[in-house]
Amino acid sequence: MPVPDEQSAPFWAAAAEHVLVLARCSRCGDFNHPPDLTCPHCGSTDPAFVFTPVDGTGTIRSWTVMRQSFLPGFEEPFVLVDVELQAQGDLRMIGRLVDGPDAAINVGSAVSIVFEDIAPRVSVPAFTLSPNP
Repeated sequence: MPVPDEQSAPFWAAAAEHVLVLARCSRCGDFNHPPDLTCPHCGSTDPAFVFTPVDGTGTIRSWTVMRQSFLPGFEEPFVLVDVELQAQGDLRMIGRLVDGPDAAINVGSAVSIVFEDIAPRVSVPAFTLSPNP
């Protein structure tokens, strides 16, 4: 179960509503995920992050098949994908691919965000392969 802290609480509250929000620096406007104490883009030590909705589409940069889970609730095997989100170049997010380990996964495959409900009012962002246009 996620344990939100002061910085991540807006992210998890939005995820519970099946909305992907990411921290945006109020100084330079770039997204940061996860947010930190400083903005890695402009160096501001007071980034005053604002959580902004993004559509959650992107492309797979890499993936791995997990055959042993270190967290309860994950059935093996499962796939973790490293996704570059379209909202901003080099904005990356890691999540589970709900299509499973037998899916036709390639570097550059299009994905979109989905949410897995793991408890009442607790949802975790994940990804699914998008159909080819």
